[in-house]
Amino acid sequence: MSLENDEDQIRGLLKEWGRLSSEGDVDGLLSLTTDDVAFLTPENPPIARDEFAAGFREMSGKARIESTHETKEIRAAGDIAYVWSHLTVVVVPKDGSDPWENSGHVLSVFHKSPSGRWLLARDANLMLGAGDPDKV
Repeated sequence: MSLENDEDQIRGLLKEWGRLSSEGDVDGLLSLTTDDVAFLTPENPPIARDEFAAGFREMSGKARIESTHETKEIRAAGDIAYVWSHLTVVVVPKDGSDPWENSGHVLSVFHKSPSGRWLLARDANLMLGAGDPDKV
């Protein structure tokens, strides 16, 4: 598989992540991750797959999440890739209160599965408040 094709697949995964986040589809999101995925956010211990799912369910029960990625860099070599991006998230509470926006840099690491599919393995989200469903 060529590097360009790998980059295209990863860009597609990021686009799908945004769509699934907006739809509140946690099972769809989990299908894009490795079994040992870890999410790293400021002031929190690493978040494992099950903890991410629980927090996302709680957050998406309270609000719709709209996000945009501005990819700064993608590098792929063998079965490992990383993406540096700038993420903007708009959280629209379902109770009608005012939406709020947050943005910051993200460094994500992907692993290519034996089937050739890229999966999110590590995600370092540097936005303050990331990973906190109680913020809504």
